[in-house]
Amino acid sequence: MRRFVLSVAALITLVLSAHAAQAGVLVRIDKFSQRMTVAVDGRTAYVWPVSTGRGGYGTPTGRFRPKWVARHWFSTRYYGSPMPHSIFFHKGYAIHGTNYISRLGGPASHGCVRLHPAAAATLFALVRRAGMANTAILITGGNPRMIVRGRARTAQSE
Repeated sequence: MRRFVLSVAALITLVLSAHAAQAGVLVRIDKFSQRMTVAVDGRTAYVWPVSTGRGGYGTPTGRFRPKWVARHWFSTRYYGSPMPHSIFFHKGYAIHGTNYISRLGGPASHGCVRLHPAAAATLFALVRRAGMANTAILITGGNPRMIVRGRARTAQSE
């Protein structure tokens, strides 16, 4: 009987540790609302404002996995702009921190997904802890229309 109890305890420990090792992170980015929702193991953990690509600079939509990460990175395309806590997910596109905090909540980037630096550090740590293979990035919504003096450009205003 003692051997049976020990075997069951070992099996439970193994199952729980395997589940913990595969903790899943789902990053959902809605380009319409300019919001990121981060779920860990199926439960919403964070909701943050973001900035995605402004008119003429679209952020790709689809389902991605992180390709590589960098705690400190500088853009090789846009004048060496700092990209702290970068999570690269498609070609040169990344989720990263920004110093342009006042622009969060509206489209402002050249296609990357910008976050508050503290939020970027938190997300970076989550992805590192869970592993890139256990992280999914889902980006939905359309790219913003061009804005003319605070209103959407239409055929009549052109």
